[in-house]
Amino acid sequence: MSIDVGVALIDEEPVFLPVGQEVNDSIGQYRSFLDQPGICVASLDHATRVIEANLEFTRQFGRSLADIRGRAFCELLHPSVRDKMGQQFTRLTDHHRPRFEERVLAVRPDHTVLGGELTGLALHGDAGYVESVMVLVRPDREQRDDLLIGRKKLLSNMEARVIEGVAAGVSTVQLASMLYLSRGGVEYHVTTLLRKLKASNRPALVSKAYSMGIFRLGSWPPRVLPEFVK
Repeated sequence: MSIDVGVALIDEEPVFLPVGQEVNDSIGQYRSFLDQPGICVASLDHATRVIEANLEFTRQFGRSLADIRGRAFCELLHPSVRDKMGQQFTRLTDHHRPRFEERVLAVRPDHTVLGGELTGLALHGDAGYVESVMVLVRPDREQRDDLLIGRKKLLSNMEARVIEGVAAGVSTVQLASMLYLSRGGVEYHVTTLLRKLKASNRPALVSKAYSMGIFRLGSWPPRVLPEFVK
């Protein structure tokens, strides 16, 4: 049986990734990838539940193998990326594409966030259907301390609407009209948001909100995730 491969750079070294269409035993044949240094590797079933993972995966994700086995992979991710990642996996398992690459944020038990580049590979059985999925995550070299989600309920409903408007470029006058507030009321909520998110101005406020995963990725106009609203 011949297997086509693609090449990726892991810690500046070439690693050959299987992308062939015929795989008799995906877990056994690719178990060698579970021991690759510097890369998180997990094998998922057709429903994208974790079957196996290497030590680097459990170390970077801060979870034991027993804790993640049988769990949906997207449950390990930050709320802001779950929908988009779920769509990518659906395209993979429905034969619409053989692989994908995507930025990912994963949540550790201590509420810090792991960022990195994720590659998803569809592994096919002899019958041609997707037998399993291999996930490879290359963590960012530098992790940011401000990516914390321990206290999710950061915003009141009004604050959420205000920061959505600010992120969409809506003026103070327009926001006041939309939210039935005075201009002073809008400025009061903006000042409160600047203090809560420790930002110096409106552009920094929007950037900080995105970096913390407060907004749903890929959404326009910007929408605050329900997890962050009291």
